[in-house]
Amino acid sequence: MDSSWFKLAPEAASTMAGKIDALYFYLSGVTLFFSLLIFGVLIFFVIKYRRRSPYEIPRPVAGSHRLETLWTVIPFLIAMSMFVWGAQVYFEQARSPKDTSEIYVVGKQWMWKIQHTTGQREINELHVPVGRKIRLVMTSEDAIHSFYIPAFRIKADVLPGRYTYEWFEATKPGTYHLFCAEYCGMNHSRMIGSVVVMGPSDFDNWLSGNAGQLAPAVAGQQLFQSLGCVSCHGANGEGGRGPELAGLFGKQVLLNNGQTIRADEAYFRESVLNPQAKIVAGYGPIMPTFQGQISEDQLLQLMAFIKSIRIVNPQPSTATPSSAAPAPSNRSTATPVASPVRTASPAQR
Repeated sequence: MDSSWFKLAPEAASTMAGKIDALYFYLSGVTLFFSLLIFGVLIFFVIKYRRRSPYEIPRPVAGSHRLETLWTVIPFLIAMSMFVWGAQVYFEQARSPKDTSEIYVVGKQWMWKIQHTTGQREINELHVPVGRKIRLVMTSEDAIHSFYIPAFRIKADVLPGRYTYEWFEATKPGTYHLFCAEYCGMNHSRMIGSVVVMGPSDFDNWLSGNAGQLAPAVAGQQLFQSLGCVSCHGANGEGGRGPELAGLFGKQVLLNNGQTIRADEAYFRESVLNPQAKIVAGYGPIMPTFQGQISEDQLLQLMAFIKSIRIVNPQPSTATPSSAAPAPSNRSTATPVASPVRTASPAQR
């Protein structure tokens, strides 16, 4: 698949690359085989059964149920093998494993802005370790982009106003191409970068050597405080006038219209920018919009903070119907911050 003079595919450098290549070459092989077979049979019949004389009368041909069954069943089985195999590869690629490390990616004309959960920022360069599963959380500030790493066989549209996801696990140290694969304006061809795959110890050294910037969760907590989210959601997301945020990410949320929705990145983004769209059951539409007040980078920081807060030491409520007031049922905790800075409330409503 990779020679010094001719390449059928880019170098494979991820755990999924070999599976995708195998499916691709299977589809290509089946297509090539039947194309040659059909053309060969067609040419053979054209020559064999050509009209040899203007007075020749062709003999009637009777149908064959056995032959018709054969050329119906065989293509069906081949088509189903493509479907089943393709579905397996697709779902494995589409569903991120649980033990992934998140990296945030923001596409912008004409660059890739990347931030690690430990705070390190990169422009048009992505450093990752070998043998660790990486999950990319991606959005765009302007046009539609497409995040494409040929060596990893991953490509996903990066859309303004939405989050898209990809995951990979690199298998070979090295430097690989990173492209924008969706035309996004005049300098689209310059929106290129590189992925640097390092050994685990080298990557850890790189992280420690590039320390100094706030981790997204810490920056998100500062935003949470400075934008006044604490007045409704509590300093640690424990709730109050607004819904409880501690431990909420990934859970089902009951809305006041009776529907339920999963509290994922898209839900929190909408809650910040359009808080009246989905009101949590038991709460009023009191949250203001932060549309135009925070950037996509800040939204990602807010979500990193919300993901980081967890309910700790849950205490079952001992209140009875005759109690004057219900006792608090739990406490929550968040990543400590040195000093509050400006922030945006990831409130739900």
